[in-house]
Amino acid sequence: MLKILLSTLNAKFIHSSLALRYLKSWCKEYLNNKGLEIHIEEFTINDNPEKILGEIYRNSPDILAFSCYIWNFPKILEIAGNFKKIMPETVIIMGGPEVSFDPEEVMRKNPFIDYIISGEGERSFERLLRNFIGEQQDICDIPGLTHRIGNEIITNPGFGITQNLDEIPSPYTGDLKYFKDRIVYFETSRGCPFNCQYCLSSTLKGVRFFSMSRVKADLLTLIRAGVKQVKFVDRTFNCDRERAVEIWKFLLDNGRGINFHFEICADLLDEDMIRFLNEVPVGLFQFEIGVQSTNRRTNDIISRRMDFDRVACAVKRISSYKNIHQHLDLIAGLPEEDYNTFKKSFNNVYELKPERLQLGFLKLLKGSGLRKRAGEFGYIFTENPPYEVLGNRVMKYEDILKLKMIEDLVEKYSNTHRFDITLDYVIESYFNTPFDFYESFARYWEENKLYRVSHSNEALYRILYDFCKCREIRNLDLIKDLLKFDYMLCQRYPKIPGWFNLYSIENFRDRCFEFLGNERNIESHLPHYKGLSPKEIIKRVNFEIFGYDITGYEKQKRISRGITVVLFDYFDRGKIIKRADYYKINLPELNKKAR
Repeated sequence: MLKILLSTLNAKFIHSSLALRYLKSWCKEYLNNKGLEIHIEEFTINDNPEKILGEIYRNSPDILAFSCYIWNFPKILEIAGNFKKIMPETVIIMGGPEVSFDPEEVMRKNPFIDYIISGEGERSFERLLRNFIGEQQDICDIPGLTHRIGNEIITNPGFGITQNLDEIPSPYTGDLKYFKDRIVYFETSRGCPFNCQYCLSSTLKGVRFFSMSRVKADLLTLIRAGVKQVKFVDRTFNCDRERAVEIWKFLLDNGRGINFHFEICADLLDEDMIRFLNEVPVGLFQFEIGVQSTNRRTNDIISRRMDFDRVACAVKRISSYKNIHQHLDLIAGLPEEDYNTFKKSFNNVYELKPERLQLGFLKLLKGSGLRKRAGEFGYIFTENPPYEVLGNRVMKYEDILKLKMIEDLVEKYSNTHRFDITLDYVIESYFNTPFDFYESFARYWEENKLYRVSHSNEALYRILYDFCKCREIRNLDLIKDLLKFDYMLCQRYPKIPGWFNLYSIENFRDRCFEFLGNERNIESHLPHYKGLSPKEIIKRVNFEIFGYDITGYEKQKRISRGITVVLFDYFDRGKIIKRADYYKINLPELNKKAR
């Protein structure tokens, strides 16, 4: 009995590997496990390599196979190399995108690797295993297999591809308890209709689909297993509009309580699709939309077709529904995208106000068209994974550094949604564009070396205030109130920092209790707390006093001066951005008693 261990290092504990489960299900179906004992062991990139090594050793595999990606490859090499020293008789096989495009070079540098499978590995892996269990298979006939013959390293012609995807047995079988509350990767298709030169999907032409019956059956299995999120890994989920809508409708009928994440092209959404998305419950769907650049010359060079006006229209329409989290991507470092044209791309996307804006940096992936043309554009990039760009002919490392700082601030301030109202006011009132604000704020962080240490959430509020003060922004009292308002929106049990504007009203707490004891007030503002006593309600809400009325800013861009009491309600209404609802309320003799 051959013991086979399939392993990888996931980015997070909550993730699960789809590739390993495909391999196991394929071998179970087509080899009927004859003479084989196949196990899966998953780890994370944050796990201690020594502990991973020990766990693999306890399995004592005859064959050890790793799934390799840019985020885990260096650690996999370290672990596999050490394991070969301990158990030299174990056969080590690697597959995945990180080893598929230069397998001979990888094996030359790492003599402990016995085989590499390039491309889709299910069928090639099965044929290699047949060789190990004594069935006569000429390994030189296995497409995309790199192996050793004496001192030579040989790569067989071809690339592993399964044309009929329904031939791949479902990877979601057996004991499904493992999947509960996890993020599960799922695909309904392989390939991409586009040819973007930074992406590995451009190396294979065309799109292949699993049958709709297979897709629905597997989705029902995952829904019943109680997974936390199903992350569709289709490169362009909505490339077939009718198919996409059929799956969306199926999930609308069956998938309540689970989040489904899709990578889509927003400019492929037609009017019927956009109208349908208005019917989707809050939190059921999440969209990742790759914009990458709005520079036409850049998009022409990388063979990327995109109608940004259609993208913007679709994103705004979906945003107005307030039911789908939209994550928009930009890539810095693309060909002929200099610092100034990237500024325009950034502003174009930021002004769409997605729930998350991810500012990424170009990675010259093995096998990609851009990596092959790196010299043409003057690229310099890191030698080891993730092969991130350090500069090119039109964007120097100095520019990359600036954008790295801006990326960090977008993550800390914009994507957390802890500062939404303050950011909107400051950018609208004092800066020409969002990029101008982040550029200036990044310079402030750099000048004060703030990037060298970590900061608490409370400290981030103070840093933003100090920046405004340093920039000589007028009316700092208003800035303090805006920051306090943002703080109260996101803190259910706030311990208000003393540097915020603090106002007092005589008998304020008693008046708040009196407000909560009035049935008319509860009916008007807090009907979901009906029947609870004021003592119970006060645990779920907060009252705070401000020197400005900020409650009209988000909808009407209106702020007026004057003592204002705001009620913050933290009841979870299932909104895509978790924060309090708020109401301006009147307390008796408020203005007379304030001081």
